Amino acid sequence: MPRHSITRLFNIEFPLIQAGMIWASGWRLASAVSNAGGLGIIGSGSMYPHVLKEHIQKCKAATSKPFGVNLPMLYPDIEAHIKTIIEEKVPIVFTSAGNPKTYTSLLKAHGITVVHVVSSSKFALKAQEAGCDAVVAEGFEAGGHNGRDETTTFVLIPAVCNTVSIPVIAAGGIATGRQMLAAMVLGASGVQVGSRFVASDEASSHIHFKNAVINTSEGDTILTLKQLTPVRLIRNAFYQQVQQAEKDCASPEALQTLLGRGRAKKGMFEGDLEEGELEIGQVSALIKKIMPAADIVREIREEYEALLQQPLE
Repeated sequence: MPRHSITRLFNIEFPLIQAGMIWASGWRLASAVSNAGGLGIIGSGSMYPHVLKEHIQKCKAATSKPFGVNLPMLYPDIEAHIKTIIEEKVPIVFTSAGNPKTYTSLLKAHGITVVHVVSSSKFALKAQEAGCDAVVAEGFEAGGHNGRDETTTFVLIPAVCNTVSIPVIAAGGIATGRQMLAAMVLGASGVQVGSRFVASDEASSHIHFKNAVINTSEGDTILTLKQLTPVRLIRNAFYQQVQQAEKDCASPEALQTLLGRGRAKKGMFEGDLEEGELEIGQVSALIKKIMPAADIVREIREEYEALLQQPLE
């Protein structure tokens, strides 16, 4: 497939997708990214069904350009989300954390473009066989919930590109035009950026969390909770509790109890930097300021296009 085939697939100007992150990516962020020429995504995993409907309607009012919804398949009331997505005629859905066969055919029957997030070539092939239009290949560096294999983006992208014929979108550790160019050279048709957009004016995440992101250094995040659903977190008091529980050989049920107190909302949306779950990628070490989303898109695009014109020496 041509390198920029996803610009045609999604009808966007520039092959940059903003990841659909819980507690961070509502209609303000999604519409800002779409208006800037990328593809904005509403993160539905932290929304009640009526809240998702409201965000979709507000996004439609704020942009005339395509946008999508991220649909984590672990969401407990997923049928209600799918009903809303179909009723509101959302053009693009990114599914994650589940079997792509479950809903892909239903969504595509309603004219929706479907992309599935994967962490391995094996799952990329399953997504292609399920009829997905593209895959997001997300490396171990990424924030939030992640694959167990700890395959880095530099290894994963060419491996997935060698396995499937549908477009591959690179994710995990991408926040700059330089990193975008590297992903494209490895065979990606575009990139998905998450952590960089957490530190945007339009992200719905708490300012305390945004400030924590821009103050992280190398080694401040770690992939943990691999017994349950692996997640990359900033080291804080809650992370230390998780570490101690795992060291004490806590059962999956005990770990779930530790998690089951609205930890993600507490950390990322309410700004509790000690007792909350702070999900972010390794690339946060390179993010040093909070910016408008349109400026982030423009900065990545300008650096990418300038580097693309430079001859190899």
